[in-house]
Amino acid sequence: MDTNRSIKNIIFDFGGVILDIDSQQIEENLKQLGFTNFNPQRLQELEKNIVSKFERGILTADVFRKKFREFLGFSISNQEIDDVWNSMLLDIPRERIEVLEQVKKQYTIFLLSNSNEIHYEVFLRDLQLRFGYNEFDDLFHRAYFSFDLHLSKPNPEIFEFVLYQHKLVPEETLFIDDLEIHIEAAKKLGLRTYHLQKPERVRDLFVDGVLREDLL
Repeated sequence: MDTNRSIKNIIFDFGGVILDIDSQQIEENLKQLGFTNFNPQRLQELEKNIVSKFERGILTADVFRKKFREFLGFSISNQEIDDVWNSMLLDIPRERIEVLEQVKKQYTIFLLSNSNEIHYEVFLRDLQLRFGYNEFDDLFHRAYFSFDLHLSKPNPEIFEFVLYQHKLVPEETLFIDDLEIHIEAAKKLGLRTYHLQKPERVRDLFVDGVLREDLL
């Protein structure tokens, strides 16, 4: 942990920090559909040429589905693709929403998520139906998603965009993420960072909305 008492702003990652995820579920669901070729090189190509471009908004949802079918090598419906793709999204525990509501009273808070159009529709609906927020901008002071910005972590430009947009001082800004590669990118820009790792949960970092004393 490398924070100090000057923290005024907190940037939260979404998946793995606020939203519970399990990417292994995608593989399990593909197996049920009959897909068996999980060659590491092919999976890397899927990530680089399809998933990462979808997360940056370069591919539309329809083009993503088309390319996903080509990757599989057999035809499945749009709904089946969406169901497989969304199977990694587990839950936003109510306690985390409550923690964010408390933290927002003490700090300026932001969401910075690598995400995509199909996932966004699912967890936005969840936010609306379960928690009564119309938009993530209502829960955070501002929420940013990679597919809207056409940038994704760990590209330094996505951090710079948020910093410049809100005139944030890096040394006064804490970034919380579950992936070390994102943490390292943020550190290089002078941001304070916290690498959240299981079994630790985001609620464990705060007491009544304030960063724990030993983290300051």
